[in-house]
Amino acid sequence: MSLDDTTPRRRKFLKAASAGAVATTALAAPAVSRAQTVAFRFQSTWPAKDIFHEYATDFAKKVNDMAGSRLKIEVLPSGSVVPAFQLLDAVNKGTLTGGHGVLAHHHGKSTALRPWGSGPAFGMDPNMVLAWHNYGGGKALLEEVYKALSIDVVSFLYGPMPTQPLGWFKKPVTKPEDMKGLKFRTVGLAVDVFKELGAAVNPLPGGEIVPALDRGLIDAAEFNNATSDRLLGFPDVVKNCMLQSFHQSGEQFEILFNKAKYDALPAELKSVIDYSVQAASADMSWKAIQRNSQDYIELKAAKINFYKTPDSVLRAQLDAWDKVTAAKSAENPQFKKILDSQKAFAQRAGQWQNDYMVDFKMAWNRYFRAPAKKA
Repeated sequence: MSLDDTTPRRRKFLKAASAGAVATTALAAPAVSRAQTVAFRFQSTWPAKDIFHEYATDFAKKVNDMAGSRLKIEVLPSGSVVPAFQLLDAVNKGTLTGGHGVLAHHHGKSTALRPWGSGPAFGMDPNMVLAWHNYGGGKALLEEVYKALSIDVVSFLYGPMPTQPLGWFKKPVTKPEDMKGLKFRTVGLAVDVFKELGAAVNPLPGGEIVPALDRGLIDAAEFNNATSDRLLGFPDVVKNCMLQSFHQSGEQFEILFNKAKYDALPAELKSVIDYSVQAASADMSWKAIQRNSQDYIELKAAKINFYKTPDSVLRAQLDAWDKVTAAKSAENPQFKKILDSQKAFAQRAGQWQNDYMVDFKMAWNRYFRAPAKKA
């Protein structure tokens, strides 16, 4: 057969194939364009002006950007749908699809939820606590606690928070006895630790702390960091801040999803959420260094008095922690199981970190610490 004989047939075949491809594309294209966006309504437990709410929206943006038009998370500030401490119930019931907060806000549900949000966590820093949670068994233990409470949520912990101050006080704290009788705000297991130190504790949500200080309903309070404390107005009502504390030295954020809504997502969108959590965790830790250090300088320039918490107070916190955790362990086997898991991980990982990490403060002092004034 000659080339001339085959050419018309080839042209006819190619024309038919091309038409078929166009038809297939035309049929497939509407299916893509008609794909509906899954809308998730989130609420944070933070006021809109707090950097913590910003962290929540940072996470949502990462999900939204990577999911394209397939998934969209809208984040509302605290109180938009439910009060801050009711977030877990709202997500569990499906009133909200998800939320952003901390485990310490659920302290009333079970003592077994308290070891994540409160220190000293056997000397683990916040990143190490997250390492324990994600690789040392903590995540499975948290799922056990939620299951025992019949709470159907999917939880992601992320975002290692810098060590939190002891708090804001009308007078500097110079000894453990200064805590006795103080009307003090904190949350989580720290409630029990400060009660053991003699304080009268009121676990207020973040947005209610400064008004309570201003009206004299509490004498002193802790919240979290230089940026949040500045934005929420602590410097407007109290002028003394005590830096360094064990009460929440290893805290992290929690991102919650209603389990039924999360389980209904396709595998690729679940992966988008998972990797967005990891990306947001790193991004949050970097942003915290940038913003907290800037606001610390601003607060010092505004004549806020910063003091290092005396070692005697820190040791008293450790003593109080030992008493509280011993009592809670005797009351709740699940609490003890979690604490034992933390302790085993902390012993191994802490030894590695303490032996390997250089004293960065030595180098910083060499280049930036002003020489001591001569008498």
